[in-house]
Amino acid sequence: MAEPEALLDQLQRLHLQLPKLTFDPGRDTPGSLLPGADIYLDHYGLESLTTNSGAKLSGSKLTGTKQAGTQHFLGSTQSCGYTIACQYWLPAAPTGTVFVVHGYFDHVGLYGHLFQYLLNKNLAVVAFDLPGHGLSDGEQVSIASFDHYVEVFDSILDFATSHMPQPWHSVGQSTGGAIVLKHLLEEASDKHMFHNIALLAPLLHPYKWQSNRLVYLLAHRFLTRITRNFSKNSGNQHFVDFLAQHDPLQAQHIPLEWIGAMKRWTEEFHDLPCNDYPLHIIQGDCDVTLDWHYNLKRFRDKLPKANIHMVTGAQHHLVNETEVLRIQAFDAMGFDNPDQ
Repeated sequence: MAEPEALLDQLQRLHLQLPKLTFDPGRDTPGSLLPGADIYLDHYGLESLTTNSGAKLSGSKLTGTKQAGTQHFLGSTQSCGYTIACQYWLPAAPTGTVFVVHGYFDHVGLYGHLFQYLLNKNLAVVAFDLPGHGLSDGEQVSIASFDHYVEVFDSILDFATSHMPQPWHSVGQSTGGAIVLKHLLEEASDKHMFHNIALLAPLLHPYKWQSNRLVYLLAHRFLTRITRNFSKNSGNQHFVDFLAQHDPLQAQHIPLEWIGAMKRWTEEFHDLPCNDYPLHIIQGDCDVTLDWHYNLKRFRDKLPKANIHMVTGAQHHLVNETEVLRIQAFDAMGFDNPDQ
């Protein structure tokens, strides 16, 4: 495994070389043909989504086997002043497309388990790095408003309109869940573009938010960022160690600007209209990243037809939990029966 500093330099060069992505497989460049992409795909285990290598993913093994003929494309789009790194996987006979939105501090490279699960169901996958994350540009892990995240998400959907197979679905983890939810609650109720939506531990109030909110109100007057503490957010110790020791795309600090943007999300959520969309909310009962008891009460009020699934023993990062808990979370997303 390459040293994080050397690998980061290679990944930064890859970012600068990403071609424009059109979502047309006849025009886009396969990820395997991009200079430097093999290093990225190998380090995060994503090459095993289009080969039978069974390579390691973030310190653990991918489960399942790929669908024969799966194509992978890697490039970038321009959105809201950002260069957004985006990837898509296209099975030979796709039955729809899932747009995946990752969480805070995360990036597409960490979501191979979820991609494998979806590809095994013959679903195409589109995933992108949020501004300031992964291979996208922007101030590292910072944003002025969650509105910007939603605008980038909307632009990806617009770019993909002509080429990615229908029906469309979406999955969001943590902050990604908040982004998908904000998109849903802000669009007209008769214009839902997603057949199925699954939110994995979606962000509303973080753990101990009331006391930490007061700390933020004082600290943001004097500080611009605080040091990140790599807390244990999964029972998968290989994943936890990988984040802290072997992932050069991990930020070492938390900008106070991002906390301010999150604060505004927690406030504006209450003013958004209720919605009868029967989405799936999956939550672990050992999550100490979120105030999930509070959050689920608010989600039930705002989303009266939501299907809420608890995963006993699961922590926050459901996409990278232990295999047994991860599969429970994935099976609750509704892709075996999207109409349930």
